[in-house]
Amino acid sequence: MNTSNFVSIPATMFEDQEILVFETQRLTYGQLWQNIQRLANALREIGVGRGDCVAVLQTNSDRYVEAYYAAAALGAVFLPLNYRAKLHELEYMVTTAKTKVLCVGDRYMDAVTQLRPKFTCVQTYIALETPHDGFLHFDALITDAAPEFEPPEVDDEDVSILMYTSGTTALPKGVMLTYNDFTAYVTANVELADGSPRGTALLCVPLYHIAGATNIMTSMFTGRRLVLLRQFDASAWLEAVHREQVTHAFLVPTMVKQLIDHPDFAKYDLSSLQNLSYGGAQMPFPVIRRAIEMFPNTVGFVNAFGQTETTSTLTVLGPDDHRLDGTPEQVELRLKRLKSIGRPLPDVELKVVGDEGEELPNGQVGELWVRTPRAMKGYGSGTANSSPFQKDGWLPTHDMGWLDEDGYIFLAGRKDDMIIRGGENIAPAEVEAVLYSHPGIDEAAVIGIPDVEWGQRVAAVIAPRPGVQLTSEEVIEFCRQRLASFKKPEVIQFIDALPKNPMGKVLKKDLRTQLTGGKA
Repeated sequence: MNTSNFVSIPATMFEDQEILVFETQRLTYGQLWQNIQRLANALREIGVGRGDCVAVLQTNSDRYVEAYYAAAALGAVFLPLNYRAKLHELEYMVTTAKTKVLCVGDRYMDAVTQLRPKFTCVQTYIALETPHDGFLHFDALITDAAPEFEPPEVDDEDVSILMYTSGTTALPKGVMLTYNDFTAYVTANVELADGSPRGTALLCVPLYHIAGATNIMTSMFTGRRLVLLRQFDASAWLEAVHREQVTHAFLVPTMVKQLIDHPDFAKYDLSSLQNLSYGGAQMPFPVIRRAIEMFPNTVGFVNAFGQTETTSTLTVLGPDDHRLDGTPEQVELRLKRLKSIGRPLPDVELKVVGDEGEELPNGQVGELWVRTPRAMKGYGSGTANSSPFQKDGWLPTHDMGWLDEDGYIFLAGRKDDMIIRGGENIAPAEVEAVLYSHPGIDEAAVIGIPDVEWGQRVAAVIAPRPGVQLTSEEVIEFCRQRLASFKKPEVIQFIDALPKNPMGKVLKKDLRTQLTGGKA
């Protein structure tokens, strides 16, 4: 199924239903589909066909959404570029993807101008906002194009989106996601629009992230009005929920923290919210506990854990597991499960494996492997390991974790982040959980640093709460009382804030370099 049908099918039935809101722009299904068809015709006129790459470098906007669906309708490969990437990373992504058309927003014109001599593969540049010399203009393309579009044949296994991973440890890897990957995800999670109210979704995560891409698809397919923010801003988010009566939203943990720390949080009416999903990085327990207490008790929290390679969500910790009521025993159990990532979705198989690929019993820490019909096609050109799949279609996630007796999954950190001290394995997540329980600690990250005697030592990088003075001795003693002695941090460094990527994942490589001077 061509993913452009997520718009075209509802548009034929509910042409006048409002479906997309961006700043002052409000579009119905009919208007959105008309723009998509015109843009697809315009792209076809400049030579874009099946398999050609169309890239966008811009923050969220209605034109971004139209660009994706127009590329999909043509059978082209869509490349959503990380607008926070460094110049050499942009050059790498654009050139390895063999980009044919590059659409650019105003704030990234300078970067593209610098890189343009190196973009020998790019044949056409399109300005998304202000007209620029040497660029076609988005508005003019739509205005001048024919209104009726004849779609080409596409195969379910054709690549629809080439999505590059964050590249926190090396150059980003291009994940090839097919039409079938997205169709399988969307149709398994939402029902086709039927004209009935399906609520309003607020999207503030970038569209170059898998959560952003799947959000525009599920919303369009099911008839849930989509409100786009250019980028996350706590005040703008709260105002949008209040003004647009938002029912569904997705946030990353750092965003949740900024919201509940906002001085005007209580002044906004958030009573319309029904479903607040979070993911993209591990949620600190104190943050989700405070969020449950501060948001209206009608809000259903959902922890959605997934990967780009698996077309988003793999496991879910649902609203019931976030409700801290009931008997003392029930509350205690739910508090424990709040530290988990829930259980696999129906179309996901998951197992925990050891170093030799053997399946481990409940309670033992190993690498999480998954198998799902929406796993990526593979990594694109320029990536050394283009086929990471194991026997029988199992995909290693590089996340370590363990299963409890009820099938809930608990993370123990990334495989590369595991600390081995004197032959003992130490999960950074376990130490970080203890640090987050300290009332004076705002953020914490635990890494291993080289040690001649023990192989590695446990180091903690800590951001204290504003106005709190902490000492290394105090933190180490706090951990010693709550952890096995070999797990307690031996090196403490205080910092104002942890370095993170745009989705809130802590850049441990940067911290390790900072602590070791770049030595392995």
